[in-house]
Amino acid sequence: MLVFFDISYLYARDFYVQIIPSLVQNYDPIKGIKPHPATENYLQQVETLEAQVIASGLPSPQVEKELAQLRLLSLQIIEDNPFAVADKTSNLEKIQDEMRQRTGITSARNAFANFWSQAYLQQAGWQQEIDFWNSEIRPLIQANYYRDINKYGKFIDYFWLIDLSFVVIFALNFLLRTFQTSRRNPHLNWLEAMLRRWYDFFLLIPVARWLRVIPVTIRLYQAELLNLDPFKAQINHDFAVGFAQEMTEMVGVQVIDQMQDSIQRGDVSRWLFHPESRRPYVQINNQNEATVITNRLVKVSIYDVLPHIQPDIEALIHHTITSTLNESPIFRQLQNFPGLNQLPHQLTEQLAANLTQSAYTTLVKALEDPVGAEITAKLTNNFREILENELQKKHNLRELEQLLVDMLEEIKINYVKNLAEGGIEKAVEEVESLQRKFNSYRS
Repeated sequence: MLVFFDISYLYARDFYVQIIPSLVQNYDPIKGIKPHPATENYLQQVETLEAQVIASGLPSPQVEKELAQLRLLSLQIIEDNPFAVADKTSNLEKIQDEMRQRTGITSARNAFANFWSQAYLQQAGWQQEIDFWNSEIRPLIQANYYRDINKYGKFIDYFWLIDLSFVVIFALNFLLRTFQTSRRNPHLNWLEAMLRRWYDFFLLIPVARWLRVIPVTIRLYQAELLNLDPFKAQINHDFAVGFAQEMTEMVGVQVIDQMQDSIQRGDVSRWLFHPESRRPYVQINNQNEATVITNRLVKVSIYDVLPHIQPDIEALIHHTITSTLNESPIFRQLQNFPGLNQLPHQLTEQLAANLTQSAYTTLVKALEDPVGAEITAKLTNNFREILENELQKKHNLRELEQLLVDMLEEIKINYVKNLAEGGIEKAVEEVESLQRKFNSYRS
């Protein structure tokens, strides 16, 4: 509280001058604040004028002498602007505006000259104008001040003398707590024990004292006098989302970039077409998972999938046969004979069913028959070798590599960045939900 009072003192000094003048009198010396000679002399001259008017009345040669001095001082204040040192030029602007409105004269210099004249004061009323001055103008002038400068060209500020006693208390408390931490944790040295209470360092530095709000807040939270759990949870959430988003996008883009570079260098083609260049592959269960997966997919497709789509296959074959026969003149002539017009349709249906069943039976036998399986394997090997030979041709290889690079670029643009933008938030929410369920289960 004392630190924030000191920080805000210069901004709130005008308020303190009006409400708690004794506080200003006691605290101004700490900030090196003194009444500005020019504005202080001006206020004293007004007080002298008041005393002279009370003593001799209006009009009077003695009063005219004091008024002439006030007119001269007013002109000096307008030209020299003694309010600039305290950064209160706005006060001077306000004073000039009040005087122009009071006298009805647009020039500030002429307004002051007219205000401090016997003719104006007699006409407007001496007491009424002095009351206006004391209530509207004097507070604006009293707010001005002058600050002493040290030998380094900085404003004098003795607050460090007040703060020093608190810093000593904080330092002793910090050393005591460090000693206790090192005793409870013998594996920590003194530096590590100090870092356990890193936030207390803000209590010891003589600059940027407003940072002491950090250790104060942490201590209030540790003492359970301040609940920061909602803020802590939100900060953790935002940090996790932001960090995960950056990492996801960075890692995803980097992986795809490396894959693109590898394809462009020809590493993928060498790996595919030159098995001797591959590193030994470690099998953890003595089986080739790729082969097992392929065989399993083939069996599922033949035994489980094909029986369900057999009617569709028959319909497709029937349509194909019918379309082909319709192009034959003999087939069209048979449809014109009475009693034979349905025969082509029946034949095509029977042919389509037989072809479908025959193809399905052939596939099943090929899987179950060892000789058929051997022939199928030989067919597969020959197909793979011929495909490899064709793919190794320069024009085919270049085209495939470019297509792969373009496809990876599209994946990077359409999926990786979208995942980083939209998917991370959902993933973090799911993790937090699981953590809450786990905590409720433990409790």
